[in-house]
Amino acid sequence: MKQLLLRLKRFCGYLAGFVFFISGILKLMDPVGSSLVMKEYFQFLHIGFMDFSATTAGVIFALAETIIGAGLITGVWRKIIACISIGLQGFFTLLTLLLVIFQPKMDCGCFGEAVHLSHGETFGKNLILLTLLLIYYIPAKHLGETKKKKYVSFGIVCLSVAAFCLYSLLYIPMTDFTDLHPGVIINSAPQTAENTYEAVFVYEKDGQTAEFTLDNLPDSTWTYVSTLTTGNDTQTPSAANISIYDQDGNYADSLLTQGRIIIASFYNDDISQKQLDRTKAFLAQAQAAGFTPVLLTVSGTLDLPYHYFCDYKTLITLNRSNGGATYVDNGSIIRKWSKRTLPDPEDLTTMSEEDSTETFIGRDAKTGLAFQGFLLYVFAVMLLL
Repeated sequence: MKQLLLRLKRFCGYLAGFVFFISGILKLMDPVGSSLVMKEYFQFLHIGFMDFSATTAGVIFALAETIIGAGLITGVWRKIIACISIGLQGFFTLLTLLLVIFQPKMDCGCFGEAVHLSHGETFGKNLILLTLLLIYYIPAKHLGETKKKKYVSFGIVCLSVAAFCLYSLLYIPMTDFTDLHPGVIINSAPQTAENTYEAVFVYEKDGQTAEFTLDNLPDSTWTYVSTLTTGNDTQTPSAANISIYDQDGNYADSLLTQGRIIIASFYNDDISQKQLDRTKAFLAQAQAAGFTPVLLTVSGTLDLPYHYFCDYKTLITLNRSNGGATYVDNGSIIRKWSKRTLPDPEDLTTMSEEDSTETFIGRDAKTGLAFQGFLLYVFAVMLLL
């Protein structure tokens, strides 16, 4: 009977640990997305003044989930890990209960961009996890002993997760789960009387946000937050619509669906002259290789014929790297680069000459296999070592 109880408790620990680990890894893979989720929670809890710490808080929470998951799977420091995981899961459960009660228009972010759950589904998931953890911990005297080699496997996994986290902070996600991931087709949105758009500027003051039009901007006591594109669109929603406009307010959505394009995008207005010069040089190289260059920013005045504006949410979805590049071929998103890995002139020339499908498949398969290989490696270390 004691052995059966011990196996049941370990099974519950494995299952809860698996969910914790996967949830944490998916958020660690996309720290920019995690920061967006944290900002939504800060706004929901009326602590918007904490937005400056969103990225740090998101990474810390994701790391905590991942390490706790590894601890539950390997079985190290069982009482300590069980107590911490129950406390953290209890907090998550109470928080999602508030989401169920108030129904804010936000995503729970439990599994990053990979899986989207309703508030009710998230609350149910958290209740199940809390139940598994309580079964695992109570009674604590039956948690069993830990094999010494498991401390070694736990340490290896922690180091591997730290390296994975560092990679994610420096580059774009290995696997893109956003709405504008490689393979998505961008459809143009022709402007008609029934399909009109307007740029709306979001500002913040004393913890409160408000929207303003270009003709009705607030005074200097307000802080700029983002730009949104609003409008009345009677067309059938497409796979992906990206609205861009020039300095005169003329929309040029169809530009992104014509030919081979290299888009350099900045979702943050804090652009140094060095970054701008590097981006201009890169776009000049892309143009020389046969691509149409496009520079997208939230705002600003740049005397460049290929400079257009786009809203913050679209830009941060298009490319998680502020200053990164995206390759689009006749409306199909083919490949993305972070600002640290922009292709050189030789690579641009090669891509312009080869079929875009080869570029897409080659990169997508490589990064997808790398992420899958990492998961197989860490789970093999935790379960077999």
